[in-house]
Parts: sequence; structure tokens; C-alpha cells
Amino acid sequence: MPRPATVHVCSACGHETPRWTGRCSGCGEWNTLVEEVRPTAVRGGRSGPASRSAAGPAATPVRLAEVAAEDHRRLVTGIGELDNVLGGGLVPGSLVLIGGAPGIGKSTLTTMALARLGSHGLTTLYVSAEESAAQIRLRAQRLGPSALELPVIAETDLTTVLATLEAERPQVCVIDSVQTIVSDQLSSAAGSVAQVREVADAIMRVAKTHRIAVLLVGHVTKEGALAGPRVLEHLVDCVLQFEGERERTYRTLRATKNRFGSTNQAGVFEMRDSGLVEVLDASARFVAEATRAPGSVVLAAMEGTRPLLVEVQALVSASELEQPRRVVAGFDRNRLAVVLAVLGRHARIGCGHADVFVNVVGGVRIDEPGADLAVALAVASAVRGVALTGPGGRPLACFGELGLTGELRSVAHADRRIAEARRYGLSAVIEPSGQPTVRGAVAAALGRGDRADPIAA
Repeated sequence: MPRPATVHVCSACGHETPRWTGRCSGCGEWNTLVEEVRPTAVRGGRSGPASRSAAGPAATPVRLAEVAAEDHRRLVTGIGELDNVLGGGLVPGSLVLIGGAPGIGKSTLTTMALARLGSHGLTTLYVSAEESAAQIRLRAQRLGPSALELPVIAETDLTTVLATLEAERPQVCVIDSVQTIVSDQLSSAAGSVAQVREVADAIMRVAKTHRIAVLLVGHVTKEGALAGPRVLEHLVDCVLQFEGERERTYRTLRATKNRFGSTNQAGVFEMRDSGLVEVLDASARFVAEATRAPGSVVLAAMEGTRPLLVEVQALVSASELEQPRRVVAGFDRNRLAVVLAVLGRHARIGCGHADVFVNVVGGVRIDEPGADLAVALAVASAVRGVALTGPGGRPLACFGELGLTGELRSVAHADRRIAEARRYGLSAVIEPSGQPTVRGAVAAALGRGDRADPIAA
């Protein structure tokens, strides 16, 4: 009987078994067995870490001062927002993982990047494991004639993909997606932990050998995290998150890992019929669309190192449920619970028996602590029925982190936030240095606005 080519290893205790079982016989944990390629035998028929450590000469350490630093000349895609997030462009031999929800525009962004690189004389290749070549052509038609010049293959077999990369040796390659490529050495289905790890590792070795910049398109889970094993994120050099709502036009590109640049950059795009368009002045659009009604306030946020003005809206209404609803879009739901508790305890604005709805307008998601004050003021405005406006009827801007004892804590880049607000005529800015407590901030904000009919809470 031939020896199995794979083995199942428990991710909790390392126990090996030739077949998959629901429960590990070594430690008793459930669903921890992961299929892996069986290690090749070495001298004496032994394999594994012990034999590998005993074989081979020892390496000679080298002082860092004696190491020659490589000149990573970047490949500029021509999409300014993408290049900024990458740190100046693609590095030859690097692996970039782009994750996002279905329909968010990952394939559109990578196709646009390949088309612009190809128009500048670079050799490119598009590997599609999800769509046929005809489907890709239909999408590329709206991106311009340069997109139709891209060489493409529709293939799911890892061996064929690697052979094509070895034969063509493009300077930039897109693989869409890494979860749908299958290695014939493993019996598990496409997208499993073992398959994703094996596929990513094989592609990485070819990319590093021939200095091919590879863009891997990845799926995300329903929670928004990248699907597959965490080792996938450790293997690649850069991890990009493409966020937004398919029903909205705005998209945000962030870097959560970047070995060749900063993770403090973010890019904003708008989806149009002709593809993704860079939004170079997103603050102007969000401020112009601000409603200036009770429950609305402008947040001076930071997207990486870029200041961004976004509108935060809140609606508070009497609840008919025993457990009032807390519905949030673009903000952390658990953080909203903290903000409401601080408002009730230190600002005497209670929402315990009311439904509270909070929305960051435009499909933008804000994760920084500086958004606490904006949510608090929007809720307070909705409860009291007071529109938060500044001089000349302009929207009120704010930022700051709420402490559990009622204080306002300072956040990073306060001067840049204020400068961005005043650049668009928002002279009234409530921030921690001017109002050290949440009670004072609420009183100052409500005192500036015009009173309307109060909302039943």
C-alpha cells in the first residue's frame, strides 16, 4: 500500500495522524487537525525537526553593518491612493494581500493597477481562479483600452499557475483569488487551511526567486477579517484591507501590515461606472453633504496621517421593546455602549429606555478613539432636539476620546484636525484642550445650536 503523501497535524498539541478525525486523540480538542504535506525522508529514513537539526553545516552569523542593503526600486502603479498606502509603489519580489467583502471592488482595483503598469512597459499577468477570461473581459471593457491588453489565464491548479509564472516571469502578477487555487498534493478542498497555506507558500517561493511582485486577492469572513489561516498574513509582505459598503460609492483602502512602508496611510476611492476614481478631497464632499439637523455633527478624524472630516449622525427614539436597540454603522457597537454610559452618568443624558441608531455617513468606518466625542454629541443633539451649528450656520466639528470618569482625553494630531476643520470654514471646533470634560463639551455644543422640537426619548 503506498505511503500517504499527507498527514493531519493537530494545531493545538502537534499530534500527527494519517486520517482526519473530528477530535484529536492526543489532546482531545475538536476540529484542530489540519492537513499538511508529509515531510520528505532524509538519511536513515528519518524525517522531522530532530533529523533536520542534526544534518547540515552550521550558519555563520554576519554583523548587520556588513550586510549590503538592497535597493528596493518600486513599481509605481499610477494610482496615487494605492501607491501611498503601499509606501510608494510595489516592491519587486513582494507579496501583497488585498482583502475585502464580495463586490467591494478588489478585482477592479487590481485590474486597473495592472493596466497602468502594462501601459508603462512592464510585463504583467492576471491569474483568475474565480472567473473565466470572458467574464474578465466584460469587466475590463469599462476600464479603458489599456485594460484589454492584459494577458490573462483562468486556472485553478497550482502546478499550472507556477509553471506559467516560471515560463512568463512577469514583473507584476495578480492572483484572484488565493482561496480558490488548489494544490493536487493535498486532498482537502479549496480554501481550507492546508490549501491556502500550501498555495501561498509555493507562490511566495517563485515570487522571491524571480522578483515578481504578486497581488493576492483574498476573501473575508462575515466579521470582516481575512479568511484562511493567520499564517497567510505572516507569509505576505503587505496586507491591505479594502472597506466600504457595496450600496455606497466610497471605498477606503488601509494597510494593516507593510514591511516596506508605513501602516498609517489610507486611500479613499469612489466607485463609478468607469471604475474606481481617487477621492483626493474627501473632506469637502462630506462637509458639503452634512445635514445640519439635530443629531448631526462633523468628526475631525485621522485616516492614517491624513485628516478627514466625516459626518456622524444619531437618531434616538422611544423604544417599544423591553431591550432597546443599539444599531451602529461605521462605529464599534461595544464602544457605543461605553459612550452612552458616560453620557448618562456624567452629562445627565440618559438613553436607557430609547432606541439609539448611529451612522458614519458615506460608508466610512472609523475605529480611532477620537470619534467618541462625535458620537456623544450626536446622541445628545438627537435627545435634546438641538441642531449643532457654529457661526454662520456652519456644521460643528469635534474630536476627542471619552474617559470613564467623564474627562475628555487628547488624541493624536490635534493641530492637523483643527487645521482641516478650519480649512473648510468650520471655525467652531470642540476638542479636549478647550473642554476637558464631556459635560462641558455637551453644554458648549448644545448652547451653540438652535433648539428644535425635542425627540421623545
